[in-house]
Amino acid sequence: MNPQKRRQIFERLAAANPNPRSELEYGSPFELLVAVVLSAQATDKGVNKATARLFPVARTPQAFVKLGVDGLIPYISSIGLFNTKAKNVVALSQKLLDEHGGRVPRDRDALEQLPGVGRKTANVVLNVAFGEPTIAVDTHIFRVANRTRLAVGKDPEAVERQLVKVTPDEFRLNAHHWLILHGRYVCIARVPKCPACVIADLCEYTAKMRALPGTNPRVLPLKPPAEAAPRPRKATTRKASAEAPRKAAGQRRGTG
Repeated sequence: MNPQKRRQIFERLAAANPNPRSELEYGSPFELLVAVVLSAQATDKGVNKATARLFPVARTPQAFVKLGVDGLIPYISSIGLFNTKAKNVVALSQKLLDEHGGRVPRDRDALEQLPGVGRKTANVVLNVAFGEPTIAVDTHIFRVANRTRLAVGKDPEAVERQLVKVTPDEFRLNAHHWLILHGRYVCIARVPKCPACVIADLCEYTAKMRALPGTNPRVLPLKPPAEAAPRPRKATTRKASAEAPRKAAGQRRGTG
């Protein structure tokens, strides 16, 4: 994909959503950090539902340490891997108190030293909480980048490096949001909504779907028209198989 096409992709995504934001609900960098840790292999909607009950009870590292693992679990038990996540959140809270004065560090290495925090989580916190032009690559962005050929890579870190390299500077701050939302709602895994996509003509996905004549492109997933669908082959019954030789014999006698 050439630079001009990449720029056009970001221009269109920006025009469609000029002020993208994280779908996680939070009120401070620490709450964001907790929410992102909880969101691993979970939906933002599920995390928001849990934190709506949790954050009024605990909003600071001190409060989470006081709450403890056993006290935290009931609030997040609806989220996958809640036992491990509870341990990590309490442990990272203690580490923030011990080493950072209870504040979330604005430093990638320091963030990645916290329990339960990897490169993706660190990138989200740096971008959303501190306005750093980082690009966190999750499963949605990994799919969109490779499928469209915007940035090709065998693993998330390779895709991240490529995106940072090829994304125009003026779009880098919001690139993470545009791509994750595009992957979450349009360029979905099983049946991408190509007819409803604002970058469909720029995308280089070889199996790209096209709107069918007479089909509303907003009605998805698309299904082939009835005449285009292969007709199922009728099963041959034993009776029909047995009658075939007799009919052939009768025809031969009639013509003799």
